[in-house]
Amino acid sequence: MAFETVGGVRLEIETIPASRSGAPTIVFLHEGLGSPGQWRDFPRRVAQATGCGALVYARRGHGQSDALAAVRDRDFMHVEAIEVLPPLFAQLGIERPVLFGHSDGGSIALIYAGHGYPARGLIVEAAHVFVEDRSIEGIEAARRAYIESDLREKLARHHADVDGAFWGWNDIWLHPDFRAWNIEDCLAGIRCPVLAIQGEDDAYGTMAQVDAVARQVSGEVTLLKLARCGHAAHRERFEKTLEATARFVSQLPA
Repeated sequence: MAFETVGGVRLEIETIPASRSGAPTIVFLHEGLGSPGQWRDFPRRVAQATGCGALVYARRGHGQSDALAAVRDRDFMHVEAIEVLPPLFAQLGIERPVLFGHSDGGSIALIYAGHGYPARGLIVEAAHVFVEDRSIEGIEAARRAYIESDLREKLARHHADVDGAFWGWNDIWLHPDFRAWNIEDCLAGIRCPVLAIQGEDDAYGTMAQVDAVARQVSGEVTLLKLARCGHAAHRERFEKTLEATARFVSQLPA
């Protein structure tokens, strides 16, 4: 485990060196309750399949990174994309990365590229571009599970401040003002290739999310719609997601 300090905040990071000369770095952006460890061996398998280097990090309030200092605002994903990622990449010498974002991490990737920051490509898995009824229902179900089941115990294995990680995510998503959250205005600014992945059984979003990405992104978009798959394709359909990711990366312009 290593750490990098950005804007006075200590962030947990893991790096995997590239095995292919000139290969880009793939940056893995975790879900709303995620951390580096919750990716399991997926980043390493992607690095092996592509020859790329990888950066896996925990956002503030997650994993072993510093705890949140305040309640999140509705723009927390914009803050991550615009105020954290560019200086983090500059400090680590990462230029034009490929961003692999899951759920909230996928939204952060779209915001980053949509604001003109350099990216060679985006892979977005179960990303949100607007809030659906299914999103709210899924997050309400997660709240009940955290209170009533062993979900808290399971998440505590991955987060130094498990209550901060959970409530920092859950509270803002269920805030009445968040119902109007929408990042479709970012999509036209994305000019790099995009691979958008969505499971048909995702408890947090429907195919309307990836369809909006395909319709509005300026660059080339490849859709991967997976039957019998929920919110985490990289776990539930591991080989299919790995294969699609490796193929997408191999076809990116130099």
